[in-house]
Parts: sequence; C-alpha cells; structure tokens
Amino acid sequence: MSEASPGRVARHARVFGRVQGVFFRASSAREAERLGLAGWVRNLPDGSVELWYEGPPEAVEAFERWLQVGPPLARVDRLEIEPSAPRGTDEGFRIRR
Repeated sequence: MSEASPGRVARHARVFGRVQGVFFRASSAREAERLGLAGWVRNLPDGSVELWYEGPPEAVEAFERWLQVGPPLARVDRLEIEPSAPRGTDEGFRIRR
C-alpha cells in the first residue's frame, strides 16, 4: 500500500432506505469511476449499503451529492458519512459481495 497522495480525502459511508435491489451498488460504482474515485461498495444484512471511497476533495463532494439521491429506483432516507484515512490507492472502485 502506498502513502496517501496530498490533497486526497477518504470517507466511510452508509446509505439507508430502499437501496438494495435497485442497482445502487452498480450505479454507485459507475459514478465513483466517472469521478475518478477509488474504493468499494457492498450491501449489508440490515438492508443498508456501505461504501468506502477516496479521491480529490471535489470528486468526493460530488459523489456525496450523488449518494444523497442514488439511482432512479432508489429512495435514500439517510446518509451517514464519517472521515477516514486515505490509503493512496488507485485500484479503482469495486463492488464487494
């Protein structure tokens, strides 16, 4: 693992609402890749979606705006975001099962 690049930020988030079975993971992965973010997304047993992502602050903010709405079939009731330590990864954005 390399050192974090200057100017990168990371976040750990959980999205609650109708966010499973509505292509939330696939849509968030596409949006994150479009914005140049690295990280991952996965469904949790309680019906929420968990994400970890990092990148330039402007891209992270844009992604968080997208997460507040999600894809067309989703209904986001709550978004919880916590700061996280950047890992300096450029491995892309993955869907975890």
